[in-house]
Amino acid sequence: MLRLMPYIKKYWYLFILAILLLFAMANADLALPDQLSKIVNIGIQQNGIEQPTPTVLRQKTMDDLSLFMSESDFQKVLATYHLVESNSAEYSELVKQFPNAASEAVYARNVITPEEEKALEAYMAKPLVMTMGLQMFQSNPEMLANIFGEETQTLLGSLPQGIDLFDAFRTLSSEQRTVFLQRANAQLDKLEGTMQRSLAVRAVSSEYTALGLDMLKSQSSYIWGIGKGMILLALASVLCSIAVGFIASRTSASIARDLRHAIFSKVQGFSSAEYNNFSTASLITRSTNDVTQVQGLMFMIVRMGLMAPITATLGVLRVLGKSHNMWWLIALAVLVLIIVIITAFALAMPKFNLMQKLVDRINLVIRENLSGMMVVRAFNKQSTEEKRFDAANKDLTQTNQFVGHTLVSIFPLANLIMTGLNVLIIWVGAREVANSTMMVGDLMAFQQYSMQIMFAFLNLSFLSIMIPRAAVSGNRIADVLETKALITDPAEPKQLPQPVKGVIEFRNVSFAYEGADESAICSINFTAQPGQVTSIIGSTGSGKSTLVNLIPRLFDVTEGSILFDGIDIRELSQHDLRQQIGLVPQKAVLFSGTIRSNLEVGKQDASEEEMIDAIVDSQANEFVFGEEADQGLDREIAQAGANVSGGQKQRLSIARALIKDAPVLIFDDSFSSLDYKTDASLRQALHSDYAHANMIVVTQRVATARDSDQILVLDNGDLVGIGKHKDLMETCQTYREIALSQLSPEELAA
Repeated sequence: MLRLMPYIKKYWYLFILAILLLFAMANADLALPDQLSKIVNIGIQQNGIEQPTPTVLRQKTMDDLSLFMSESDFQKVLATYHLVESNSAEYSELVKQFPNAASEAVYARNVITPEEEKALEAYMAKPLVMTMGLQMFQSNPEMLANIFGEETQTLLGSLPQGIDLFDAFRTLSSEQRTVFLQRANAQLDKLEGTMQRSLAVRAVSSEYTALGLDMLKSQSSYIWGIGKGMILLALASVLCSIAVGFIASRTSASIARDLRHAIFSKVQGFSSAEYNNFSTASLITRSTNDVTQVQGLMFMIVRMGLMAPITATLGVLRVLGKSHNMWWLIALAVLVLIIVIITAFALAMPKFNLMQKLVDRINLVIRENLSGMMVVRAFNKQSTEEKRFDAANKDLTQTNQFVGHTLVSIFPLANLIMTGLNVLIIWVGAREVANSTMMVGDLMAFQQYSMQIMFAFLNLSFLSIMIPRAAVSGNRIADVLETKALITDPAEPKQLPQPVKGVIEFRNVSFAYEGADESAICSINFTAQPGQVTSIIGSTGSGKSTLVNLIPRLFDVTEGSILFDGIDIRELSQHDLRQQIGLVPQKAVLFSGTIRSNLEVGKQDASEEEMIDAIVDSQANEFVFGEEADQGLDREIAQAGANVSGGQKQRLSIARALIKDAPVLIFDDSFSSLDYKTDASLRQALHSDYAHANMIVVTQRVATARDSDQILVLDNGDLVGIGKHKDLMETCQTYREIALSQLSPEELAA
């Protein structure tokens, strides 16, 4: 995939935007368990009271608190509160919330910073618990034992019934009070975890109840407030998710579009040498199936791949905030999950590369059968081809099944791991709650965080399933894009002299196909002049098509040079060179569309008259404008010209080259599908209307070549004869044998 980075990194801004949205989405998702924890810990267990320091307390309670503080600590606490005046606006608002404040003096807390609030908690928490303990002594003596110890419970239990314990405490000497407080502080220090803070919150709750606060309403208000916040967080998460999905879709589709365009453009510039390295079926697979694999991976990376590490990292940080003693449970589960993923990976990875090759193979079989359907039927080979396809299909199916079975096993194993993690969290967490080192809400939040972290790693495992196959596809695409073209334009191309004449000169030209032991053509020398017809004749495989394909640089010469109007064609740009050449290939190729659109391939801005002239000259007017042809130039042409005959297809290919009106016209065995009468009429039209052009005709018919200005005779790549028909009959044995094999001596003499 790294080889495709130039096509991916141009969309960096979309990746950055997606990361920001995913960060916001992860924070919103991870905030929900924390809010649920607050509902349980504070809303339910603490009646909606968050801090263990009261915002309002009675003057009597303030006096009682002074009994359990040093003078300096009490003065610091007293400085944090102020006595509410009965004639102030603050008093009216206070009484609405705390009705019983109307019957006694109360203190209200000043506006303080969070740091000051923490300091106040250190001063007041234990005294509040002690105050509550004495208040609850008559109804709950065990509470007193938990706070002050059993000796204090026994001592206070011996006091007469009805005595005010706070008054009794005031009668103690300073030494006795100091010993009493030291004993109580030591007892409170023995309380585990959050127990001391919970008792302080209960003391604050008792104080609010004494002031007439509606605790049920306060609790409901707190829970509803947190609930509304959770709804807003959920909505924010949904909006971010929709936005990320849009960005992921747009990014992946754009990358796929760019890759398809790059592959198509690259293949357009391939010479036949590059085509030999990639089969047609493979190129189709690479530009479709392989690009789709990369597109799917890019979508999943933006949608899930970036989200997973963000969620996992933020989740771990929040988990550590909930419990420092249980992190090892998640680490253990993640380790086991990673081992499962790596094992599945190791088994499936070798099959991914094989899978793409099998897709190429099945595409090849299908393509060959579709294009060769008539041959298959003619030789009754349907059953053989079905078996061949079935073999390729079964190989692909078996490979797919192995990969599928291997990778699908990840998900049930992951579910088993997450279920086991849940059980361990509940088992270990219950002990933490029992020891008061963890609150119930924190345990619930921890459980949800652990699931979110595990799902993040599970998403990464799902992504890891796609990465190997997409990586193979990415490398296959990169192989095409990184293929160095053998035929390139010069850095500073020369310009043809104007007006262009079209003189073609071969100087000691040799050419060998890549990997071939012998040259296809050797030491060819000749000149083709404008206004003349040069025919090239020879037996099958003698190098005729190879020779003419060198002129438009479909191949580059191995040795020697080809000159166009005195300039080496390698010093011209390919566009400028091919603009001066009208080529009719050996295999007639038409494009889906209409006759008009196929002619426009030769000349984009061709007029109606030019099209008609080209059709007439190519002898195609009978089936284009005949009585049975009702659509004319707008007649539909099927893919590859499947709805026209071979001769019609060839004539339309000739018309496409003629409409270009290029100074050089090359006909590569383009008259083979024409009958002799049509062949003769076509050659007569060419001599009449294109007499100015340099025509090079590859043919196997002596009748086509005999009237040419010069004839080149090829034999196994060697130029064994050059001249006119009459001269070659006398001087070239190869030509004479070809001629006598086609025509009688009388016909040749005529």
